[in-house]
Amino acid sequence: MNVQMPFAAALLDPARPCPDGLVTWNGSDPARRFQVYRNNVIVSLVDALADTFAVTQQLVGDEFFRAMARLYACAHPPRSPVLALYGGDFPAFIEGFPPAAGLPYLADVARLEYLRVVAYHAADASPVDPTALAALLTDESALPALRMRLHPALAVLPSDAAVVSLWAAHQGVGALEEVIPEVPETALILRQGLEVDVRQIPAAAGAFIATLGAGLPLGQAAARATALDGGFDLAGALGLLLQSSAITALNPVLPQ
Repeated sequence: MNVQMPFAAALLDPARPCPDGLVTWNGSDPARRFQVYRNNVIVSLVDALADTFAVTQQLVGDEFFRAMARLYACAHPPRSPVLALYGGDFPAFIEGFPPAAGLPYLADVARLEYLRVVAYHAADASPVDPTALAALLTDESALPALRMRLHPALAVLPSDAAVVSLWAAHQGVGALEEVIPEVPETALILRQGLEVDVRQIPAAAGAFIATLGAGLPLGQAAARATALDGGFDLAGALGLLLQSSAITALNPVLPQ
């Protein structure tokens, strides 16, 4: 460990010299070989970020993105050998990156992209029988206390920016020049089979679903949604979850 720590630190910090004690099999300069290895590692991390945050890269251009990603990679090395999930705090890094301050929507677009990756790799879960939910919904006295477990792949992203429209325009859905970035949108990310779906939903529906996902009861979720929008459509929100096979348990036993 004493050898590995300085090696890893030097690997991600170009200002650090080549660690002491390195030798090469062919007698070549260890410092030069280490520099090549260091560059390959950083490039691999930047490439992994570019794969995950493709739309983010398109919004700022390759040169800007790769320079920003390189700074992130040097300061935030992977904590897992699974590079598919690398970059969880990259959106927060973007939010605090001064050169990106003129694009206030950029961090949330990155959050949306990362949530898609998480959804793709999330565990499978079987949906509840719709008739079981229908039976519970007939008992109005029990509704406020009803709890639901939602699919592990589901996520809600409320944003002050048009994150869904910006993302969709880069998938060929709609014209980018018609998107008004400052218009708030709420994204619902979910997976059905192997397909990850992103759709725009009302802010109140997003608050309702997020509250249910946090393990709180239906009554509390509906109250939060109604506080945002007095016309909140409870039946429509529940119907969306059922249609998307997003409810996986009713009144689950919650961890203490």
